[in-house]
Amino acid sequence: MATPEIEPLGPTILAINYFGDVIFAVSGALTAARYRMDLIGVALIGIITGIGGGTIRDVLLGRTVWWTQDPTELVICLVAALLTFFFLRGDVAQRHGMVWSDALGLAAFCVVGCHVALSMDTPVVVAVLMGMLTATGGGIIRDILTRTQPMILCGELYATAALAGALAYAGLHALDADTALASLGAFAVALGLRAAAIVFGIKMGPPGDLISIAQR
Repeated sequence: MATPEIEPLGPTILAINYFGDVIFAVSGALTAARYRMDLIGVALIGIITGIGGGTIRDVLLGRTVWWTQDPTELVICLVAALLTFFFLRGDVAQRHGMVWSDALGLAAFCVVGCHVALSMDTPVVVAVLMGMLTATGGGIIRDILTRTQPMILCGELYATAALAGALAYAGLHALDADTALASLGAFAVALGLRAAAIVFGIKMGPPGDLISIAQR
């Protein structure tokens, strides 16, 4: 069975994809810097965070992993991680920068992942799942490699935000909305949920404690 060809992304999705690469690479570099990794360690974690989720998506879809054919995004992630390494200042800035850059990357990649899957005519439920995996996969790998508790496993409104964004994109796509409108709308949904969780301390709890809000 032949491997599906990689279809070029449209300008809107491509722009969001590159934005996600940069932001997630910065997130990975900031996390690595918190653990005082050297230049190579920061660059490696930055790259893996940027391309990890999309790699998982392509493997599961039986699609050629895109960066093995066109290394542009590897270079983008590398440059973003190196710039972060050389210009980073302050532990507090590292923590806040990681959280917010991760939120932006999450919102970007849930859109890209869902779009790629829909372009391959996968069922909507699969496309939504691929959006969530694309958005969360890189962060999970980053956290495992840096021995940080993955946000997806500690009650953070994280995968839920990515899932909501992917659902929004799939829904707007089904309504034949313009790609730019669908992308920006879904991005706003995912980022809005994740931002609310960060600002108000909203978490998903265990059975019997579905939602909790941190006391300020």
